[in-house]
Amino acid sequence: MTASRYAAKPWLALLDETQRAPVDPADSLVHALRRAVAEAPERTLLAYFDGRLGYREVDELSDSVAGHLAARGLERGDRVAVLLQNSPHFVLAVLGAWKAGATVVPVNPMYKSGEVAHVLRDAEVTALVCADRAWEAYLRDTAADSPVRIVLTGCELDFQTRGDTRVLGFERLPQAPDADDLTAVARAGHRAPEDRVPAASDIALISYTSGTSGHPKGATNTHANIMFNAERQRTGLHLPEAPVYYALAPLFHITGMVCQLAACLNSVGTLALTYRFEAGVVLEAFAEHRPHYTVGPSTAFMALAAHPDVTRDHFSSFAVISSGGAPLPPALVERFRAGFGPYIRNGYGLTECTAPCASVPPHLEAPVDPVSGTLAVGVPGPDTVVRIVDEQGAEVPFGEQGEILVRGPQVVPGYWGRPDATAETFPDGELHTGDIGFMDERGWLYVVDRKKDMINASGFKVWPREVEDVLYTHPAVREAAVVGVPDGYRGETVKAYISLRPGAEADPDELAVYCKERLAAYKYPRLVEILPDLPKTASGKILRRELRSPAHGGQ
Repeated sequence: MTASRYAAKPWLALLDETQRAPVDPADSLVHALRRAVAEAPERTLLAYFDGRLGYREVDELSDSVAGHLAARGLERGDRVAVLLQNSPHFVLAVLGAWKAGATVVPVNPMYKSGEVAHVLRDAEVTALVCADRAWEAYLRDTAADSPVRIVLTGCELDFQTRGDTRVLGFERLPQAPDADDLTAVARAGHRAPEDRVPAASDIALISYTSGTSGHPKGATNTHANIMFNAERQRTGLHLPEAPVYYALAPLFHITGMVCQLAACLNSVGTLALTYRFEAGVVLEAFAEHRPHYTVGPSTAFMALAAHPDVTRDHFSSFAVISSGGAPLPPALVERFRAGFGPYIRNGYGLTECTAPCASVPPHLEAPVDPVSGTLAVGVPGPDTVVRIVDEQGAEVPFGEQGEILVRGPQVVPGYWGRPDATAETFPDGELHTGDIGFMDERGWLYVVDRKKDMINASGFKVWPREVEDVLYTHPAVREAAVVGVPDGYRGETVKAYISLRPGAEADPDELAVYCKERLAAYKYPRLVEILPDLPKTASGKILRRELRSPAHGGQ
């Protein structure tokens, strides 16, 4: 049998000594919190507008949540769904659930009733923690037809006094008679059960993937998975002591959970929260908290760059800015650096590998492939093996495209209650990502696109990312998404959806010609439609599948 060319890990030469050091994820974030309390009990862990919660206080408040859940009958291994935005309530609920020995099920608060109902039933959720408004609006009825028997509600006006109406423009509701108040529970002084501290191998999260077809599947992220990537972030980013993180990505998303909350806590840092993304609020938080690190989708950086009040000083405190969850066009990286200073560092990961499995080291810049114009997403860590294989599963040479496979300590053991899907996606423990990419001889990884997003135009393969990257070089383009739409002659044809930068003007024909001048004839978009905004997930990823829907002229 031929030895794997990827097992030689050519990327190790690109890492420094600290980044190459082994990592032993031996425990959990509960253990990390206790170590942090011993080291810096009064240091601020959570900064929420003008509110501050120190490490000791967060430990005590989450202890009380754990004690309450246990007293209500929550048992070790039960599931606790947390449906909240970026506020201290989310952190207290997650830590409290883990201290009670439970598994956390983070749920997107933008989910509709049917989507939440699927998660509650599929994960057999025992306890639900949510906003008071969501409970009154629809979750009470949703939870009635589920295994949920313990409910805690929170009002995100707690733990701060500013009440910024741009994001906190709501009023406090009377406490529901069929739910307990999360803040009151946290302040009640309950003792956490002493015999339920999680083990590294326990399931920490059931993280439901977005689901491109059918219902989402729950990836089972263990405490070891989370601690491995949290420690890799700590050793790999070279941030200053007591770093300040800004939570740009939502905490319910695996990127926010691991690269912000877990990495910050593991680094004994401070995490700044502002409920949800609003560009003006984010910029003010940058100015107030002077963060050293943040991570978010490229669409968030586009929105920040387009804000009328943005200045270079807003970004002057950052040591590292990372992008993940959505493609990062090379043109955006250079435009952002020219306007504001920082170099945005690409990254690549999935829910199934607990966020990052490749990233751009802070002492390097990602190369751009001279043939395709694709920006590298980074290099794997020393404990990770990334392979590229063809449709028969054979490894392809460096530089050739194929499916990206990942093996390493961050890869989850499988999907919750889905042995068939687990066997298909994780044969022999190796994650088959469904992404198409290639690796160069130095170990830089490039992601071309999702298998399912490939467009077949008259027999020619067209990868949307390549067309989108060209569109992003046009000065008027703010956002771009390319999809295949039915075509009677070509089978499929390329269609581009565009949103324009504030004050910019461009017509569809102009944009089509712009691409035609820069792409092969079969690749440029025959159809261009300009929209005010493109549909996105809560984490900022542009939803191509919505653009392919009949409402947008797709299939």
